[in-house]
Amino acid sequence: MRILIATDAWHPQVNGVVRTLMMTAEAAKTLGVEVHFLTPQSFRTFAMPSYPDLRLALPHGAKIARLIEAARPDSIHIATEGPIGMSVRRYCRRHGVPFTTSFHTRFPEYVSARLPVRESWIWAALRAFHRGSQAVMAATPALANELRARGFRNVVLWPRGVDTGLFHPRLADLGLPRPVFLCVGRVAVEKNLEAFLDLELPGTKVIVGDGPARAALVRKYPQAVFLGAQQGEELANTYAAADVFVFPSKTDTFGLVLLEALASGVPVAAFPVTGPRDVLGSAPVGALNDDLRRACLAALAISPQACLEFAAEHTWEASARAFIENMADVRAIESERDAVRLATEHPRFVA
Repeated sequence: MRILIATDAWHPQVNGVVRTLMMTAEAAKTLGVEVHFLTPQSFRTFAMPSYPDLRLALPHGAKIARLIEAARPDSIHIATEGPIGMSVRRYCRRHGVPFTTSFHTRFPEYVSARLPVRESWIWAALRAFHRGSQAVMAATPALANELRARGFRNVVLWPRGVDTGLFHPRLADLGLPRPVFLCVGRVAVEKNLEAFLDLELPGTKVIVGDGPARAALVRKYPQAVFLGAQQGEELANTYAAADVFVFPSKTDTFGLVLLEALASGVPVAAFPVTGPRDVLGSAPVGALNDDLRRACLAALAISPQACLEFAAEHTWEASARAFIENMADVRAIESERDAVRLATEHPRFVA
């Protein structure tokens, strides 16, 4: 199988969507599946308003068509609802090509945090975008149920994984007063970082990541340590040096950073909301509480070994297998529909 994934989120962005796509493609190779990408790198781009480090493509319909046809895909997956996603969707609808989509980001909450736009309007736009999809992939059962309740059709599961070869316990020390309470992610208003930074906690609060709110937060919270964006071994070392991973966001659909922390033997403290609640479930690897300070202190008593055992159950191979099976199911359904259509239009030929 050759799968083409169209995405507006791509390098040099550092986020969960890009990591999910890259790790899925890498794991798919071991399953005999080729994954190709259609990304902003093929087009001129412009800086996204309020996010100068994120660039959106200016795709041209004719070039989109050429890139799709050159890839000769058996299946097309649209990962994002941006300019590239919309252009590929338009191509598929125009040419009668089936496609799947995935739901990664709660744009209604993100936009309403910045602009006076009703969330209901954005949900309506998202429903329209995903309406033609043969399968809308969601990371957790709770998110899948929420999407169905909001009127999305053909919702299926695509769980996430973690790279335990990179993220694992190791000797690491940031040289800061302990305990170290760590938060990793985009430094932006929708991540609710002030709920963490406002807490009275022992030790040190550490923020890893960059974003439009970083400069203001550095000025407002001089006692916190802001390390900027990190990747690879540097990021893995920082995880391993933490005592508790704090996840204050209330808008994330999943949160790969939760699995990365757990794979490093670091327990989680978070609000009991979609995202951390779905990832952790009833496993004894995190403390969820509407009082985030209480959750942070409770997490200090959680066993690192329990975190490691939990993370070991979430592999990228299992994630890639679920993704591929979703694509294969769509192809099988389309083949059946083609057979029925042929039988209806040419009954003598079929007989």
